[in-house]
Amino acid sequence: MSDWKPIIGLEIHAELLTQSKMFSACPVVDSVTAPPNTAVDPVSLGLPGTLPVINLEAVEMAMMVGLALNCEIPAINQFARKSYFYPDLPKGYQISQYDRPLSVRGTLDIDLSDGTTATIRVRRAHLEEDTGKSVHVDGYSLIDYNRAGVPLLEIVTEPDIHSAEAAEVFARKLRAILQYLGVNDGDMSKGVMRVEPNISVMHKDDTGYRTRTEVKNLNSIRSLFRSIEYEVARQIKAWESGEGVRQATMGWDEAKQRTVVQRYKESADEYRYFPEPDLPVVEVSREWVERVRARLPELPDAKRDRFINSFGLSRYDASVLTAEKAVATYYEGVIADGANPKSAANWITGNLFGLLNRDGIERESAAEKVAPEKLGALVKMVDDGTINKATGVTVLNDMWETGGTPEDIVKAKGLGQISDTGAIEAALAKVLAENARLVEDYIAGKDKVFGPLMGKIMAELGGRGNPALVKETLTRELNARRG
Repeated sequence: MSDWKPIIGLEIHAELLTQSKMFSACPVVDSVTAPPNTAVDPVSLGLPGTLPVINLEAVEMAMMVGLALNCEIPAINQFARKSYFYPDLPKGYQISQYDRPLSVRGTLDIDLSDGTTATIRVRRAHLEEDTGKSVHVDGYSLIDYNRAGVPLLEIVTEPDIHSAEAAEVFARKLRAILQYLGVNDGDMSKGVMRVEPNISVMHKDDTGYRTRTEVKNLNSIRSLFRSIEYEVARQIKAWESGEGVRQATMGWDEAKQRTVVQRYKESADEYRYFPEPDLPVVEVSREWVERVRARLPELPDAKRDRFINSFGLSRYDASVLTAEKAVATYYEGVIADGANPKSAANWITGNLFGLLNRDGIERESAAEKVAPEKLGALVKMVDDGTINKATGVTVLNDMWETGGTPEDIVKAKGLGQISDTGAIEAALAKVLAENARLVEDYIAGKDKVFGPLMGKIMAELGGRGNPALVKETLTRELNARRG
Protein backbone atom coordinates (compact mmCIF):
# COMPACT_ATOMS: atom_id res chain seq x y z
CA MET A 1 0.00 0.00 0.00
CA SER A 2 2.91 2.36 0.70
CA ASP A 3 3.70 2.37 -3.04
CA TRP A 4 0.16 3.45 -3.87
CA LYS A 5 -1.77 6.64 -3.22
CA PRO A 6 -5.57 6.94 -3.44
CA ILE A 7 -6.81 9.73 -5.73
CA ILE A 8 -10.39 10.69 -4.86
CA GLY A 9 -12.78 13.37 -6.01
CA LEU A 10 -16.30 13.72 -4.69
CA GLU A 11 -19.60 14.62 -6.31
CA ILE A 12 -22.23 15.59 -3.75
CA HIS A 13 -25.88 16.04 -4.69
CA ALA A 14 -27.94 18.07 -2.22
CA GLU A 15 -31.63 18.83 -2.57
CA LEU A 16 -32.43 22.43 -1.66
CA LEU A 17 -35.10 23.28 0.91
CA THR A 18 -37.29 25.40 -1.34
CA GLN A 19 -41.07 25.42 -1.19
CA SER A 20 -41.46 24.69 -4.89
CA LYS A 21 -39.58 22.78 -7.57
CA MET A 22 -36.70 24.05 -9.67
CA PHE A 23 -38.67 24.99 -12.76
CA SER A 24 -42.32 25.13 -11.68
CA ALA A 25 -44.62 26.12 -8.81
CA CYS A 26 -45.25 22.47 -7.93
CA PRO A 27 -44.69 22.03 -4.15
CA VAL A 28 -41.77 20.07 -2.77
CA VAL A 29 -42.81 17.24 -0.42
CA ASP A 30 -41.02 14.59 1.63
CA SER A 31 -40.30 11.94 -0.99
CA VAL A 32 -40.28 9.19 1.65
CA THR A 33 -43.47 9.90 3.59
CA ALA A 34 -45.70 11.58 0.96
CA PRO A 35 -48.02 9.33 -1.07
CA PRO A 36 -46.48 8.58 -4.49
CA ASN A 37 -47.16 10.98 -7.36
CA THR A 38 -49.11 13.50 -5.30
CA ALA A 39 -46.70 16.40 -5.94
CA VAL A 40 -46.53 16.44 -9.72
CA ASP A 41 -47.46 18.92 -12.41
CA PRO A 42 -47.18 19.17 -16.21
CA VAL A 43 -43.61 20.53 -16.02
CA SER A 44 -42.21 17.80 -13.77
CA LEU A 45 -44.02 15.19 -15.84
CA GLY A 46 -42.48 16.60 -19.00
CA LEU A 47 -45.80 17.04 -20.80
CA PRO A 48 -45.69 18.63 -24.29
CA GLY A 49 -46.04 22.39 -24.47
CA THR A 50 -44.80 23.11 -20.96
CA LEU A 51 -42.14 25.74 -20.27
CA PRO A 52 -39.77 25.89 -17.29
CA VAL A 53 -39.33 28.97 -15.10
CA ILE A 54 -36.20 29.37 -12.90
CA ASN A 55 -36.77 29.24 -9.13
CA LEU A 56 -35.09 32.40 -7.77
CA GLU A 57 -34.85 31.08 -4.21
CA ALA A 58 -33.04 27.97 -5.43
CA VAL A 59 -30.53 30.15 -7.28
CA GLU A 60 -29.87 32.22 -4.15
CA MET A 61 -29.58 29.16 -1.91
CA ALA A 62 -27.05 27.67 -4.33
CA MET A 63 -25.19 30.98 -4.40
CA MET A 64 -25.00 30.94 -0.59
CA VAL A 65 -23.38 27.49 -0.72
CA GLY A 66 -20.90 28.70 -3.33
CA LEU A 67 -19.93 31.68 -1.16
CA ALA A 68 -19.61 29.47 1.92
CA LEU A 69 -17.20 27.29 -0.07
CA ASN A 70 -15.13 30.33 -1.08
CA CYS A 71 -16.19 29.98 -4.71
CA GLU A 72 -16.21 32.60 -7.42
CA ILE A 73 -19.68 33.49 -8.70
CA PRO A 74 -19.37 34.16 -12.45
CA ALA A 75 -21.29 37.07 -13.93
CA ILE A 76 -23.02 34.74 -16.40
CA ASN A 77 -24.41 31.29 -15.79
CA GLN A 78 -26.59 29.20 -18.04
CA PHE A 79 -28.72 26.08 -17.94
CA ALA A 80 -28.20 23.23 -20.39
CA ARG A 81 -30.02 20.12 -21.53
CA LYS A 82 -28.39 16.85 -20.56
CA SER A 83 -29.64 13.82 -22.50
CA TYR A 84 -31.05 11.40 -19.96
CA PHE A 85 -32.99 8.46 -21.29
CA TYR A 86 -34.35 6.90 -18.11
CA PRO A 87 -37.99 6.68 -17.00
CA ASP A 88 -37.47 8.69 -13.81
CA LEU A 89 -37.28 11.88 -15.95
CA PRO A 90 -39.97 11.42 -18.56
CA LYS A 91 -39.05 14.27 -20.90
CA GLY A 92 -35.85 12.44 -21.87
CA TYR A 93 -33.42 15.08 -20.62
CA GLN A 94 -32.40 16.78 -17.42
CA ILE A 95 -32.04 20.54 -17.10
CA SER A 96 -28.63 21.07 -15.55
CA GLN A 97 -25.61 23.37 -15.96
CA TYR A 98 -22.52 22.50 -17.97
CA ASP A 99 -19.96 25.01 -19.18
CA ARG A 100 -21.42 27.99 -17.30
CA PRO A 101 -22.09 26.81 -13.72
CA LEU A 102 -23.24 29.01 -10.87
CA SER A 103 -20.07 28.69 -8.73
CA VAL A 104 -16.49 27.76 -9.55
CA ARG A 105 -12.99 27.47 -8.03
CA GLY A 106 -13.69 27.18 -4.30
CA THR A 107 -11.86 25.63 -1.34
CA LEU A 108 -12.73 23.91 1.92
CA ASP A 109 -10.20 23.18 4.68
CA ILE A 110 -10.58 19.98 6.70
CA ASP A 111 -8.86 18.81 9.91
CA LEU A 112 -7.54 15.24 9.87
CA SER A 113 -6.98 12.90 12.81
CA ASP A 114 -3.18 13.16 12.53
CA GLY A 115 -3.38 16.85 13.35
CA THR A 116 -2.84 18.08 9.80
CA THR A 117 -5.13 20.30 7.75
CA ALA A 118 -5.91 19.62 4.09
CA THR A 119 -7.31 22.09 1.58
CA ILE A 120 -9.78 20.49 -0.84
CA ARG A 121 -10.47 22.46 -3.99
CA VAL A 122 -14.05 22.72 -5.21
CA ARG A 123 -14.21 22.66 -8.99
CA ARG A 124 -17.83 23.76 -9.34
CA ALA A 125 -21.24 23.86 -7.73
CA HIS A 126 -24.10 23.89 -10.19
CA LEU A 127 -27.88 23.70 -10.18
CA GLU A 128 -30.05 21.06 -11.80
CA GLU A 129 -33.34 19.25 -11.28
CA ASP A 130 -33.60 15.97 -9.40
CA THR A 131 -35.03 12.82 -10.93
CA GLY A 132 -37.97 10.74 -9.84
CA LYS A 133 -37.55 7.65 -7.68
CA SER A 134 -37.68 4.11 -9.07
CA VAL A 135 -39.03 1.30 -6.91
CA HIS A 136 -38.55 -2.28 -8.09
CA VAL A 137 -41.19 -4.76 -6.87
CA ASP A 138 -41.82 -8.34 -8.03
CA GLY A 139 -40.26 -7.82 -11.43
CA TYR A 140 -41.98 -4.47 -12.01
CA SER A 141 -40.49 -0.98 -11.89
CA LEU A 142 -42.71 1.69 -10.32
CA ILE A 143 -41.93 5.40 -10.63
CA ASP A 144 -42.72 8.08 -8.06
CA TYR A 145 -42.38 11.54 -9.65
CA ASN A 146 -42.72 13.52 -6.39
CA ARG A 147 -38.96 14.11 -6.39
CA ALA A 148 -38.72 14.87 -10.12
CA GLY A 149 -37.86 18.53 -10.61
CA VAL A 150 -36.80 19.23 -7.01
CA PRO A 151 -33.89 21.76 -6.97
CA LEU A 152 -30.62 19.87 -6.73
CA LEU A 153 -27.18 21.34 -6.13
CA GLU A 154 -24.23 19.29 -7.38
CA ILE A 155 -20.88 20.07 -5.75
CA VAL A 156 -17.79 18.65 -7.46
CA THR A 157 -14.34 18.60 -5.89
CA GLU A 158 -10.96 18.31 -7.53
CA PRO A 159 -9.18 14.96 -6.96
CA ASP A 160 -7.46 16.35 -3.85
CA ILE A 161 -8.64 13.68 -1.39
CA HIS A 162 -6.20 10.90 -0.58
CA SER A 163 -7.91 8.70 2.00
CA ALA A 164 -11.30 7.40 3.04
CA GLU A 165 -10.91 9.39 6.26
CA ALA A 166 -10.39 12.66 4.38
CA ALA A 167 -13.46 11.94 2.21
CA GLU A 168 -15.51 11.29 5.33
CA VAL A 169 -14.32 14.48 7.05
CA PHE A 170 -15.04 16.54 3.92
CA ALA A 171 -18.54 15.08 3.55
CA ARG A 172 -19.37 15.69 7.20
CA LYS A 173 -18.13 19.26 7.07
CA LEU A 174 -20.01 20.00 3.85
CA ARG A 175 -23.19 18.54 5.35
CA ALA A 176 -22.72 20.79 8.38
CA ILE A 177 -22.32 23.85 6.15
CA LEU A 178 -25.53 22.99 4.28
CA GLN A 179 -27.36 22.62 7.60
CA TYR A 180 -25.95 25.88 9.00
CA LEU A 181 -27.08 27.66 5.83
CA GLY A 182 -30.55 26.15 6.16
CA VAL A 183 -30.53 24.92 2.56
CA ASN A 184 -30.50 21.15 3.23
CA ASP A 185 -31.32 19.13 6.35
CA GLY A 186 -28.56 16.57 5.74
CA ASP A 187 -30.78 13.50 6.16
CA MET A 188 -28.94 11.11 3.88
CA SER A 189 -31.28 8.22 4.75
CA LYS A 190 -34.00 10.05 2.79
CA GLY A 191 -31.73 10.72 -0.18
CA VAL A 192 -31.76 14.51 0.21
CA MET A 193 -27.96 14.35 0.15
CA ARG A 194 -26.08 11.72 -1.87
CA VAL A 195 -22.34 11.29 -2.29
CA GLU A 196 -20.49 9.77 -5.24
CA PRO A 197 -16.72 9.24 -4.99
CA ASN A 198 -14.56 9.04 -8.11
CA ILE A 199 -11.70 6.72 -7.18
CA SER A 200 -8.36 5.82 -8.72
CA VAL A 201 -4.94 4.95 -7.36
CA MET A 202 -1.52 6.30 -8.28
CA HIS A 203 1.74 4.38 -8.00
CA LYS A 204 4.76 6.21 -6.63
CA ASP A 205 6.37 5.98 -10.10
CA ASP A 206 3.33 7.32 -12.00
CA THR A 207 3.41 10.69 -13.71
CA GLY A 208 -0.32 10.85 -14.44
CA TYR A 209 -3.69 9.59 -13.27
CA ARG A 210 -4.84 6.03 -13.86
CA THR A 211 -8.33 4.85 -14.81
CA ARG A 212 -11.00 5.77 -12.28
CA THR A 213 -14.31 4.32 -11.19
CA GLU A 214 -17.32 6.10 -9.72
CA VAL A 215 -19.43 4.70 -6.90
CA LYS A 216 -22.97 6.01 -7.35
CA ASN A 217 -25.63 7.29 -4.94
CA LEU A 218 -24.20 6.53 -1.52
CA ASN A 219 -26.76 7.48 1.14
CA SER A 220 -24.59 7.40 4.25
CA ILE A 221 -21.15 8.66 5.19
CA ARG A 222 -20.32 5.25 6.63
CA SER A 223 -20.97 3.72 3.19
CA LEU A 224 -18.78 6.41 1.63
CA PHE A 225 -15.88 5.47 3.91
CA ARG A 226 -16.25 1.73 3.44
CA SER A 227 -16.75 1.86 -0.33
CA ILE A 228 -13.58 3.91 -0.77
CA GLU A 229 -11.59 1.55 1.46
CA TYR A 230 -12.83 -1.45 -0.53
CA GLU A 231 -12.45 0.10 -3.98
CA VAL A 232 -8.91 1.37 -3.32
CA ALA A 233 -7.83 -2.10 -2.16
CA ARG A 234 -9.55 -3.71 -5.16
CA GLN A 235 -7.88 -1.40 -7.65
CA ILE A 236 -4.41 -1.86 -6.15
CA LYS A 237 -4.85 -5.63 -6.34
CA ALA A 238 -6.09 -5.38 -9.95
CA TRP A 239 -3.11 -3.29 -11.06
CA GLU A 240 -0.57 -5.45 -9.26
CA SER A 241 -2.05 -8.64 -10.76
CA GLY A 242 -1.83 -7.20 -14.28
CA GLU A 243 -5.62 -7.24 -14.72
CA GLY A 244 -5.93 -3.45 -14.69
CA VAL A 245 -9.00 -1.29 -14.03
CA ARG A 246 -11.74 -0.39 -16.50
CA GLN A 247 -13.59 2.90 -16.26
CA ALA A 248 -16.94 2.00 -14.74
CA THR A 249 -19.91 3.10 -12.74
CA MET A 250 -20.05 1.07 -9.53
CA GLY A 251 -22.70 0.41 -6.92
CA TRP A 252 -22.16 -0.36 -3.23
CA ASP A 253 -23.56 -3.65 -1.91
CA GLU A 254 -24.19 -2.89 1.75
CA ALA A 255 -24.95 -6.52 2.61
CA LYS A 256 -21.74 -7.86 1.08
CA GLN A 257 -19.66 -4.75 1.87
CA ARG A 258 -18.25 -4.55 -1.64
CA THR A 259 -18.51 -2.54 -4.84
CA VAL A 260 -20.22 -4.05 -7.89
CA VAL A 261 -20.07 -2.97 -11.54
CA GLN A 262 -23.26 -1.34 -12.83
CA ARG A 263 -22.01 -0.33 -16.27
CA TYR A 264 -18.72 0.31 -18.03
CA LYS A 265 -17.55 3.66 -19.45
CA GLU A 266 -19.24 6.93 -18.76
CA SER A 267 -18.17 10.34 -20.02
CA ALA A 268 -19.69 13.78 -20.42
CA ASP A 269 -19.87 13.22 -24.17
CA GLU A 270 -22.56 10.62 -23.69
CA TYR A 271 -24.89 13.30 -22.29
CA ARG A 272 -24.67 15.57 -25.37
CA TYR A 273 -25.12 18.86 -23.50
CA PHE A 274 -26.44 21.91 -25.30
CA PRO A 275 -27.84 25.24 -24.01
CA GLU A 276 -31.42 25.00 -22.72
CA PRO A 277 -33.45 26.89 -25.36
CA ASP A 278 -36.44 27.51 -23.04
CA LEU A 279 -34.47 29.37 -20.34
CA PRO A 280 -32.60 32.67 -20.51
CA VAL A 281 -28.99 33.20 -19.56
CA VAL A 282 -28.78 34.26 -15.89
CA GLU A 283 -26.82 37.48 -15.34
CA VAL A 284 -25.43 37.74 -11.81
CA SER A 285 -24.53 41.28 -10.78
CA ARG A 286 -21.95 41.93 -8.06
CA GLU A 287 -24.66 43.75 -6.09
CA TRP A 288 -26.79 40.60 -6.14
CA VAL A 289 -23.85 38.51 -4.92
CA GLU A 290 -23.25 40.89 -2.01
CA ARG A 291 -26.92 40.86 -1.02
CA VAL A 292 -26.77 37.07 -0.85
CA ARG A 293 -23.45 37.17 1.02
CA ALA A 294 -25.11 39.34 3.68
CA ARG A 295 -27.55 36.49 4.36
CA LEU A 296 -24.80 34.06 5.33
CA PRO A 297 -25.05 32.94 8.97
CA GLU A 298 -22.12 32.12 11.24
CA LEU A 299 -20.58 29.00 9.65
CA PRO A 300 -18.91 26.04 11.42
CA ASP A 301 -15.32 27.33 11.25
CA ALA A 302 -16.27 30.78 12.50
CA LYS A 303 -18.37 29.30 15.31
CA ARG A 304 -15.52 26.94 16.24
CA ASP A 305 -13.08 29.85 16.47
CA ARG A 306 -15.57 31.85 18.58
CA PHE A 307 -16.01 28.93 20.97
CA ILE A 308 -12.22 28.72 21.33
CA ASN A 309 -11.69 32.44 21.84
CA SER A 310 -14.78 33.23 23.93
CA PHE A 311 -15.11 30.09 26.02
CA GLY A 312 -11.54 28.82 26.27
CA LEU A 313 -12.36 25.47 24.66
CA SER A 314 -9.73 23.29 23.02
CA ARG A 315 -9.77 23.17 19.22
CA TYR A 316 -10.86 19.53 19.42
CA ASP A 317 -13.83 20.18 21.73
CA ALA A 318 -14.89 23.26 19.76
CA SER A 319 -14.70 21.27 16.52
CA VAL A 320 -16.84 18.45 17.96
CA LEU A 321 -19.44 20.89 19.27
CA THR A 322 -19.73 22.79 15.97
CA ALA A 323 -19.60 19.79 13.60
CA GLU A 324 -23.41 19.69 13.64
CA LYS A 325 -25.61 22.76 13.84
CA ALA A 326 -28.02 21.09 16.28
CA VAL A 327 -25.19 20.26 18.71
CA ALA A 328 -23.77 23.80 18.56
CA THR A 329 -27.23 25.22 19.25
CA TYR A 330 -27.68 22.76 22.12
CA TYR A 331 -24.33 23.75 23.67
CA GLU A 332 -25.19 27.44 23.52
CA GLY A 333 -28.49 26.61 25.23
CA VAL A 334 -26.67 24.76 28.03
CA ILE A 335 -24.42 27.71 28.85
CA ALA A 336 -27.07 30.39 28.29
CA ASP A 337 -27.90 30.69 32.01
CA GLY A 338 -24.35 30.80 33.31
CA ALA A 339 -23.08 27.23 33.27
CA ASN A 340 -19.28 27.03 32.97
CA PRO A 341 -18.47 26.66 29.23
CA LYS A 342 -15.62 24.16 29.72
CA SER A 343 -17.61 22.03 32.15
CA ALA A 344 -20.61 22.09 29.83
CA ALA A 345 -18.45 20.97 26.89
CA ASN A 346 -17.15 18.04 28.94
CA TRP A 347 -20.62 16.94 30.02
CA ILE A 348 -21.95 17.11 26.44
CA THR A 349 -19.08 15.41 24.62
CA GLY A 350 -18.59 12.84 27.38
CA ASN A 351 -21.65 11.83 29.37
CA LEU A 352 -24.45 13.05 27.08
CA PHE A 353 -22.90 11.71 23.88
CA GLY A 354 -22.30 8.43 25.71
CA LEU A 355 -26.02 8.09 26.45
CA LEU A 356 -26.95 9.03 22.88
CA ASN A 357 -24.55 6.44 21.48
CA ARG A 358 -25.74 3.78 23.92
CA ASP A 359 -29.36 4.17 22.84
CA GLY A 360 -28.66 4.77 19.15
CA ILE A 361 -30.13 8.29 19.17
CA GLU A 362 -28.92 10.97 16.75
CA ARG A 363 -27.17 13.92 18.36
CA GLU A 364 -29.64 16.36 16.84
CA SER A 365 -32.30 14.76 19.06
CA ALA A 366 -30.43 15.38 22.34
CA ALA A 367 -32.79 18.16 23.43
CA GLU A 368 -35.74 15.75 23.23
CA LYS A 369 -34.14 13.62 25.95
CA VAL A 370 -32.46 16.27 28.12
CA ALA A 371 -33.41 19.91 27.61
CA PRO A 372 -30.33 22.16 27.38
CA GLU A 373 -31.44 24.36 30.29
CA LYS A 374 -31.75 21.25 32.48
CA LEU A 375 -28.24 20.08 31.63
CA GLY A 376 -27.01 23.61 32.31
CA ALA A 377 -28.60 23.48 35.76
CA LEU A 378 -26.91 20.13 36.43
CA VAL A 379 -23.51 21.49 35.38
CA LYS A 380 -23.90 24.39 37.80
CA MET A 381 -24.94 22.11 40.67
CA VAL A 382 -21.78 20.04 40.22
CA ASP A 383 -19.52 23.05 39.82
CA ASP A 384 -20.89 24.88 42.88
CA GLY A 385 -20.57 21.78 45.08
CA THR A 386 -24.27 21.05 45.55
CA ILE A 387 -23.53 17.52 44.29
CA ASN A 388 -20.29 15.83 43.29
CA LYS A 389 -19.42 14.59 39.80
CA ALA A 390 -20.31 10.96 40.49
CA THR A 391 -23.72 11.96 41.82
CA GLY A 392 -24.10 14.25 38.81
CA VAL A 393 -23.72 11.27 36.49
CA THR A 394 -26.42 9.44 38.46
CA VAL A 395 -28.70 12.46 38.21
CA LEU A 396 -28.10 12.77 34.46
CA ASN A 397 -29.07 9.13 33.97
CA ASP A 398 -32.27 9.79 35.92
CA MET A 399 -32.96 12.90 33.84
CA TRP A 400 -32.44 10.84 30.70
CA GLU A 401 -35.03 8.27 31.79
CA THR A 402 -37.61 10.52 33.45
CA GLY A 403 -37.19 13.98 31.94
CA GLY A 404 -37.06 15.44 35.44
CA THR A 405 -35.09 18.48 36.53
CA PRO A 406 -31.82 17.97 38.40
CA GLU A 407 -33.10 20.02 41.35
CA ASP A 408 -36.18 17.82 41.79
CA ILE A 409 -34.19 14.59 41.42
CA VAL A 410 -31.56 15.65 43.96
CA LYS A 411 -34.21 16.75 46.45
CA ALA A 412 -36.44 13.69 46.03
CA LYS A 413 -33.57 11.23 46.43
CA GLY A 414 -31.56 13.11 48.98
CA LEU A 415 -28.51 13.27 46.77
CA GLY A 416 -27.07 16.55 47.97
CA GLN A 417 -23.30 16.54 48.49
CA ILE A 418 -22.09 16.07 52.06
CA SER A 419 -19.67 18.82 53.05
CA ASP A 420 -20.34 18.69 56.77
CA THR A 421 -16.94 18.14 58.42
CA GLY A 422 -18.49 16.28 61.34
CA ALA A 423 -20.15 13.73 59.06
CA ILE A 424 -16.98 13.30 57.02
CA GLU A 425 -14.81 12.84 60.12
CA ALA A 426 -17.23 10.27 61.52
CA ALA A 427 -17.16 8.26 58.29
CA LEU A 428 -13.36 8.54 58.16
CA ALA A 429 -12.95 7.30 61.72
CA LYS A 430 -15.19 4.30 61.03
CA VAL A 431 -13.32 3.34 57.84
CA LEU A 432 -9.86 3.70 59.42
CA ALA A 433 -10.93 1.59 62.41
CA GLU A 434 -12.25 -1.15 60.10
CA ASN A 435 -9.15 -1.09 57.86
CA ALA A 436 -6.25 -0.99 60.30
CA ARG A 437 -4.02 -3.03 57.96
CA LEU A 438 -4.33 -0.43 55.17
CA VAL A 439 -3.58 2.33 57.66
CA GLU A 440 -0.46 0.48 58.80
CA ASP A 441 0.64 0.05 55.19
CA TYR A 442 0.28 3.79 54.57
CA ILE A 443 2.23 4.64 57.71
CA ALA A 444 4.94 2.24 56.46
CA GLY A 445 5.24 4.30 53.26
CA LYS A 446 2.86 2.52 50.89
CA ASP A 447 1.12 5.63 49.48
CA LYS A 448 -0.83 3.55 46.95
CA VAL A 449 -3.33 2.50 49.66
CA PHE A 450 -4.59 6.09 49.86
CA GLY A 451 -6.94 5.53 46.90
CA PRO A 452 -8.70 2.47 48.38
CA LEU A 453 -9.16 4.26 51.71
CA MET A 454 -10.59 7.29 49.92
CA GLY A 455 -12.99 5.04 48.02
CA LYS A 456 -14.19 3.33 51.19
CA ILE A 457 -14.92 6.68 52.86
CA MET A 458 -16.86 7.88 49.79
CA ALA A 459 -18.84 4.62 49.87
CA GLU A 460 -19.57 5.12 53.57
CA LEU A 461 -20.96 8.54 52.65
CA GLY A 462 -23.16 7.01 49.96
CA GLY A 463 -21.04 8.49 47.18
CA ARG A 464 -22.18 11.97 48.23
CA GLY A 465 -19.11 13.19 50.06
CA ASN A 466 -17.34 16.32 48.90
CA PRO A 467 -14.30 14.69 47.25
CA ALA A 468 -11.95 17.60 47.89
CA LEU A 469 -12.94 17.83 51.55
CA VAL A 470 -12.76 14.06 52.05
CA LYS A 471 -9.29 13.98 50.47
CA GLU A 472 -8.07 16.89 52.59
CA THR A 473 -9.40 15.32 55.83
CA LEU A 474 -7.97 11.88 55.06
CA THR A 475 -4.57 13.31 54.11
CA ARG A 476 -4.39 15.29 57.33
CA GLU A 477 -5.33 12.31 59.50
CA LEU A 478 -2.98 9.82 57.83
CA ASN A 479 -0.02 12.20 57.86
CA ALA A 480 -0.63 12.90 61.52
CA ARG A 481 -0.44 9.15 62.23
CA ARG A 482 2.75 8.88 60.20
CA GLY A 483 4.31 11.49 62.40
